[in-house]
Amino acid sequence: MKSKTGCLICGEELVYQTDYKTMECYYCKKTFQSNVSCINNHFVCDHCHAQSGMDLIETYCLNSKSVNPADMATEIMHSDKISMHGPEHHFLVPAVLISAYCNATGDDTRLEKLRIARKRAEKIPGGFCGTHGNCGAGVGTGIFISIITKSTPLSKEEWRLSNLITGRSLISIANHGGPRCCKRDVYLALEEAVRFVKEKFNVGLESSKIHCRFSKFNKECLKEECLFFAGC
Repeated sequence: MKSKTGCLICGEELVYQTDYKTMECYYCKKTFQSNVSCINNHFVCDHCHAQSGMDLIETYCLNSKSVNPADMATEIMHSDKISMHGPEHHFLVPAVLISAYCNATGDDTRLEKLRIARKRAEKIPGGFCGTHGNCGAGVGTGIFISIITKSTPLSKEEWRLSNLITGRSLISIANHGGPRCCKRDVYLALEEAVRFVKEKFNVGLESSKIHCRFSKFNKECLKEECLFFAGC
């Protein structure tokens, strides 16, 4: 998102040194011997650099220690692998929620949950928000709750909770109006999910003031009419 040639995280210039040193990959957290990083010391290994957006989301969320879904989403969305708008956001929402939830609760089945979320999210096509009256970011919160509660079509309370969080997320997204903005809708859905998890499961995920820095990439940005707008 930031740059086609510079750092995948911040877009700054890459710096090549004559000596190799141990560096930790920003996404997978593995260490490598390398002589290149950006001027802000961000390093991305070759494997993560070559991954698709969906793969990158999975790798990041599998290794993150954060309990703040919005912060995680922001870091991922700054990657050049993630489009301004696109169906990868439908997986991004449940992925960061699963990762944060597992970190907060000590759940050690994160990989299994992420793989299930990816399969379900991949069934939501691009442009879904404009053609089905149903934003994929909002559906992503329902995917998350359905996975952590092990909901099925025959469930009772689990079924109710999964649909309830989707409904709340969609109402929030709808109330802020169009045109589409995958970043805004992701943030709105995540805010609803953080409140919901605290209310229904007494699990406290962290939240913070969101200052969106994606405006310059979105020609339909609402600017000052968006509650997350932080200037260009």
